[in-house]
Amino acid sequence: MMESPENLPGEAVGVEQDAAPTPVDVDTAVLLLGAGVTAITHPLLYVKLLIQVGHEPLPPTVGTTMFGRRVLYLPGFFSYAQHIVKVDGKRGLFRGLSPRIVSSAISTVVRSKIKQRVELLSKTDELQSSLRKVVKETSHEMIIQCLSRVATHPFHVMSVRCMAQFVGREVKYSGMFSCVVRIFKEEGVTGFYVGLIPHVLGEVLFLWCCNLLAHFINTYAVDESFSQASAVRSYTKFVMGIAVSVLTYPFMLVADLMAVNNCGLTAGLPPHSPIFKSWLHCWNHLSQKNLKVVYVPSCQGHLFRGSSFFSRRVPVTRLPSIED
Repeated sequence: MMESPENLPGEAVGVEQDAAPTPVDVDTAVLLLGAGVTAITHPLLYVKLLIQVGHEPLPPTVGTTMFGRRVLYLPGFFSYAQHIVKVDGKRGLFRGLSPRIVSSAISTVVRSKIKQRVELLSKTDELQSSLRKVVKETSHEMIIQCLSRVATHPFHVMSVRCMAQFVGREVKYSGMFSCVVRIFKEEGVTGFYVGLIPHVLGEVLFLWCCNLLAHFINTYAVDESFSQASAVRSYTKFVMGIAVSVLTYPFMLVADLMAVNNCGLTAGLPPHSPIFKSWLHCWNHLSQKNLKVVYVPSCQGHLFRGSSFFSRRVPVTRLPSIED
């Protein structure tokens, strides 16, 4: 008597359909997902970069806060994006996208390979305390992050310069191949790693602060008797990441400014921007307070410039007269 498909063993039915995805399929899916996310978020980063370099093509509006303090409200993301579309069309919102997609793909591959090697080298049977485990895991994450940054930073520099061309309407960096040739010809290999140090320092500081703060809060601040203790612990690292990212933002800002500085683009040359001797020079210049001007200065007094997209305001110490 022949068995019906319903009576066949479960392993024999739909073997091909239930086959587990291969590592290659998983890696491909991750790469495609990363490319999609990079493309979707690129307009946000484009506007952020233009704000970082101090390009404010739209006039601010004078308003007051709920406490009666006068402030200048600067255009938010949507107004800025509309201005870019008006000048360059909708495709203009994706200027500099190609290097970022390549950077995302390389970062994914490098992280995957290095993580596998680090895990193989770090296997041990020794019992470790919770803090020691956090330190060890953070050290591994730091190694992976630093190597990934070294591998992808040249593409970051190319992307930033492509986007910064909007300020002076240049076409100096028109494609990845031309970017590579021009940067190597004018600046050598070091040109691909301008701004690398503050970028790495910011990412390393972010990792250690985020992981250690999350560990101490979960260990000493969350009471075991609390019924939702496990749920609170699962969100601690995420919340700490948001808080720490605010503190480490100046490193990212300085890194982006150094990638543009003195490269032949209007955004990185006087009078729009001083020529910085080093990233510390750039940091010191940004940290200087300059509240005597009504409008936002191009470079001074704004270590957190570009950190906000929607609520951009600056205190007003003197309103301009009609003659001004």
